Amino acid sequence: MKQIHTIIGKEWTDMVHNKLVLYLLILLPLLMTALPVALLYFMGKAPVNQQDMEEMGRLLANPIFGGMSPAETMQSAMASTMLILFLMMPLAVPVTIAAYSIVGEKVEHSLEPLLATPITTTQLLLGKSIAASAPAIVITWFCYVVFLIFARLFSVSDRVFNTFVNPMWLIAMLLLVPLLTIMAVSVGIIISSRSTDPRAAEQLGALVVFPLMAFFLGTMAGFILLNTTTFLLTSAIVALLDVGLVYAGVALFQRETILTRWK
Repeated sequence: MKQIHTIIGKEWTDMVHNKLVLYLLILLPLLMTALPVALLYFMGKAPVNQQDMEEMGRLLANPIFGGMSPAETMQSAMASTMLILFLMMPLAVPVTIAAYSIVGEKVEHSLEPLLATPITTTQLLLGKSIAASAPAIVITWFCYVVFLIFARLFSVSDRVFNTFVNPMWLIAMLLLVPLLTIMAVSVGIIISSRSTDPRAAEQLGALVVFPLMAFFLGTMAGFILLNTTTFLLTSAIVALLDVGLVYAGVALFQRETILTRWK
């Protein structure tokens, strides 16, 4: 445990001194929180007519918006869809940290002494994974709470606010967010362990956000309904992927091979 704590402390120290990662930890969550808050505010002020409802099509057909007035439905639907951005935080934030963590140390010539210690590969990767995962999960939960505070102020009714504390969103935040974080970190570590260039590793790691972008677009188009079943099914799929990615990360991290390739 002492070795893992040491790695976590070192990773967080490096994180603070890495301007790119620091900006990402601050600016990206700020932007992704501001967008749904702003949309919630302006949708609460904008008049809604029948044409607006028709243009939204399938998106407003979700049963969770049943019984709401047109204004309530529009505000709830648009803000709920934008909340998917909160599921991008645990992907975009930790994958950049994880993708840099190993190849970055090699570039800085601090990896060789670390691999020469008695620390096991599992301990090393666990420490780096926790260091990348914990900030992303905490930041995402914090941003969700901040959104709920503004939602309490800007929602046109209690029914609108209740949409954002619906069990489906609690499942998304408390279950899916940690699982997505593990997936992003695992992908980042695999890329970092096989890459020789930090920038290339970070760029490749960013590709992990694309599947969720497709999910976001599908939701906006009304082809994917936001409900408890959707998030539970997604959580199960991501959990299975996490198991495979964690095993792959450990298997691909071959200490001697990595040092030989990067010399």
